[in-house]
Amino acid sequence: MKFLRAKNKDLPHTLRIIEEAQAYLATQHVEQWQNGYPHKKVILKDLENKESYIVKSKDSIQVATAMFSTRTEPTYTNIEGQWLTKENATYGVIHRMAVSEKSRGTGIAKFIFNQCESLLKQNRIKSMRIDTHEDNLGMQTLLKKLGYVFCGVIYLDNSDKRLAFEKLIC
Repeated sequence: MKFLRAKNKDLPHTLRIIEEAQAYLATQHVEQWQNGYPHKKVILKDLENKESYIVKSKDSIQVATAMFSTRTEPTYTNIEGQWLTKENATYGVIHRMAVSEKSRGTGIAKFIFNQCESLLKQNRIKSMRIDTHEDNLGMQTLLKKLGYVFCGVIYLDNSDKRLAFEKLIC
């Protein structure tokens, strides 16, 4: 597998994978992503910021997408709880991660986390933060398996509640 920075030509496949993830979350009765988010405009902004990534299989088929950044996440400023690192720390963040329907359960999400954590290590950034919906048990299970620690609750700009996790990257 290859973890690559996405290009504009990858947009149609990225949107299709996100639609598949939205449908999957609906079958799991998870409200996350059920209001049309993330939509094309958001993904285009990720592309513009060079924060959109894709995973291609060994036969060059796009099987996943994710947004990865080391910019400060505004919704992480106020947390009901406490981050592992200081408030002004530089950290990585993953958002909008989705795996294609055919590739679900094959370790691609773990691969994305490993790739992002490697980028953080290369840049001497000591932690990764992520949030997820309280009903997204699959993501919560993965985060715990990968060594992420529950730190508290954050609220998105639209006041939606999210569970916040962080992992120290050594």
